Amino acid sequence: MVSVRVEDVWMIFGKVTALQGVNLEVKEGEMVTLLGPSGCGKTTLLRVVSGLYKPTRGKVFFDSEDVTEKNPWERNVGLVFQDYALWPHMTVFDNIAYGLKLRKVPASEIKERVREVAELLRIEDLLDRYPHQLSGGQQQRVALARAIVINPSVLLLDEPLSNLDAKIRINVRTEIRKLQKELKITSIYVTHDQEEALVISDRIAVMNQGVIEQVGTPLEVYYNPRTLFVADFVGQVNIVGGKIIGIDETQGIVVVDSEIGEIRVAAHQNLREGEEVYLVFRPEMVEVSKTPLRGSADSTVFEGVVDAVQFLGNLLRVDVIVGGKKLRVEVHNPLSREWLLPQEKIFVVVPAANVRVLK
Repeated sequence: MVSVRVEDVWMIFGKVTALQGVNLEVKEGEMVTLLGPSGCGKTTLLRVVSGLYKPTRGKVFFDSEDVTEKNPWERNVGLVFQDYALWPHMTVFDNIAYGLKLRKVPASEIKERVREVAELLRIEDLLDRYPHQLSGGQQQRVALARAIVINPSVLLLDEPLSNLDAKIRINVRTEIRKLQKELKITSIYVTHDQEEALVISDRIAVMNQGVIEQVGTPLEVYYNPRTLFVADFVGQVNIVGGKIIGIDETQGIVVVDSEIGEIRVAAHQNLREGEEVYLVFRPEMVEVSKTPLRGSADSTVFEGVVDAVQFLGNLLRVDVIVGGKKLRVEVHNPLSREWLLPQEKIFVVVPAANVRVLK
């Protein structure tokens, strides 16, 4: 196992700056996901780590070794691409064995290692088939087998599940995570899918316009976003602007005059009266009631009107208009609750501790 360290990496293509002073460290055996929208630089960063791109400026280290100028095959990285990149004229066995043959591994050892990894990924019955005879999920397993059979120091996966349908994607991502933990391979995973990143990662690096805006565990990134972009990109969120009009230091409460009315929030950081702030809270972290409720020292109640209701099986996603602004609320286990209807008056309870304050 090795660690990976990226130091002040810039990548410039003509007039386009794809990476702007990126710093990232991946610990031994860790799975770190690069998460962000299309064009944010995540695939470019992965290719810099792999050696497919040489950075315009900056360095890449594997452990303490500077590998910035080394080619991909000199770095011993395993690569899994979005389109699988399987040789159509080769059998599954030969596709998996390809990297071993390039490394001039003896034939007897190749056979043994291919069989081992095929059994690990449950594709041992497919070794004599060709790629066109496989399903998308099977092709992805073959691509993964080809990447890990060389015993890579680092495993790099670029949107590996984007071509699979939803149900298969869930199954394969579970297998990838289980395999990565079992083999303890230092791994970097690229995706634009927030749910995928939350499920599969030890830590997530959220990227936007060539920079990393936040690195943290899935829980940290989801519940404690450091920027508005991270809050908005990772999961559903309500963002409400306002100004601080009072601070109660004894109770650790800040009072904000917001777009939806006066609201009490927990003082998570140093804040000053008169500051313009944004209040961030997740749809599942507020409560709704048809019965009038009163606020308390640690929560605020708003009256609103149901704008739309979406039934998603295990939950109701409810849009509520409060003070002219649309808020999103999630009601879990909806069959145990009285059903909500559009145009119905409703009360929204926002606990102070569930609101994140961003400047």
